[in-house]
Amino acid sequence: MSFATHNSPDPELAAYQSQEPAALVDRIQQIRNQMGPRLLILGHHYQRDEVIALADLRGDSYQLAKMAAESESCQAIVFCGVHFMAETADILANRPERLRQRDGRRIPVILPNLAAGCALADMADVAQVEDCWRQLGELIDMDDVTPVTYVNSTAAIKAFCGRHGGIVCTSANARAVLEWAMARRSRVLFFPDQHLARNTACAMGIPLGRMPMWDPREKHLGGCQPDAIRQSRIILWQGHCCVHQAFLPSHVAMLRQQYPDIKILVHPECMAAVVEQADEVGSTGKILHAVEQSPPGTRWAIGTEWNLVNRLKNQHPEQDIHFLWPTATLCETMYRIDLPHLCWALDHLAAGAPVNVIEVEPNIARDALEALQRMLQVG
Repeated sequence: MSFATHNSPDPELAAYQSQEPAALVDRIQQIRNQMGPRLLILGHHYQRDEVIALADLRGDSYQLAKMAAESESCQAIVFCGVHFMAETADILANRPERLRQRDGRRIPVILPNLAAGCALADMADVAQVEDCWRQLGELIDMDDVTPVTYVNSTAAIKAFCGRHGGIVCTSANARAVLEWAMARRSRVLFFPDQHLARNTACAMGIPLGRMPMWDPREKHLGGCQPDAIRQSRIILWQGHCCVHQAFLPSHVAMLRQQYPDIKILVHPECMAAVVEQADEVGSTGKILHAVEQSPPGTRWAIGTEWNLVNRLKNQHPEQDIHFLWPTATLCETMYRIDLPHLCWALDHLAAGAPVNVIEVEPNIARDALEALQRMLQVG
């Protein structure tokens, strides 16, 4: 495993789940006031409203981890997100130079509910990636391949990239990272999200025929033909975000028929057939910026997680904002962070007995940091 968890199962959790939301909010606010700037509660954009309202910082996964790691006063991080996000926060907040500045004192990174994982991150484990790397080495020169991992991946996957001269990317800088990688070597192995890789590479002019997809469930060459591997520029990984893959071209067509003036705004984790029909494509930050900068009366259909879209709809009543899919699509694992788990975790932290502390093993953290620092250099 790439991490250690200090988890003390608490029979009192059931008591928290039976409390009224107002009582939980009051207790959480008491702890926030008590700890002051020593505590940072991070809220990912996909969190439910009642949790995001209590966050000191809100943003996407890497942005939150980076902001928390740069804080001089923070002594504990409670990450209302999912597991890989807490890992990244631990890697950055407890990197060697920061530990030296604090005389070796670690900042605990707490995930209120350990069940808050990420299906996309789980679609590439390090054993599968190592097997892929070995098999590819039987066909092509691996010194000419740069591994690139989306930030939505485990610390072990990031560490694999760090060891092999690779790099991490976000949805905002995926193109800059791919351009960096392909300027150094002629091929990229990109995991775990196939759609982000394909959409970014297509925008760069790389033909689909040069992008074979590796299926980790297939024992031989990921189901690829040898010639496809030899002729490849980007080797895709068969992974996807369940939320963003749910959006279909038919949803776009339906809304365009209903509202001819509507603008389609989607995340690059959506499938290519949806991205091709969109007016704008971009990261969560770009989606927020596009809505914030648009004039009153703009009509949007937004293809990303429901909590974020619904929040934008409520915050911008001067615009007409629709969810791209006919029914709500939640990030179910993100939704596992709720007020009872948050209050339970904060009570233990305030009592000096933190639970659900995510601590990445030192050798994994070291190599993962290499890949993250390369991304910072790219910008």
